[in-house]
Amino acid sequence: MAEREPRVPVLTEIVADRRGRPAVDPAALEALARELERAVLVRLAPEVDRVIQEKLAHTLSQVLGQAIDGVRAELTTSVTQMVREAVQASVAQALSLPEQK
Repeated sequence: MAEREPRVPVLTEIVADRRGRPAVDPAALEALARELERAVLVRLAPEVDRVIQEKLAHTLSQVLGQAIDGVRAELTTSVTQMVREAVQASVAQALSLPEQK
């Protein structure tokens, strides 16, 4: 005797079966959605924190780099000006001294 293959339902049977199911309670659906959202956020929180930390570190690095470049340029200008003024004062003092014989 040949084995019979399991019966596969047709589309109209599946649709008719779904119509007989009770509607989902909106409050229960909302509670389920909130719980799912909370669970997803809990699972993703470490990755979100890591991405924010990387982005923040990159941005701070750029901003600090620019600030340091600005301070370095200002210091270079200030030191150059101070050396120039010191040399001018030294030369002026040397020129104003009477010659020693």
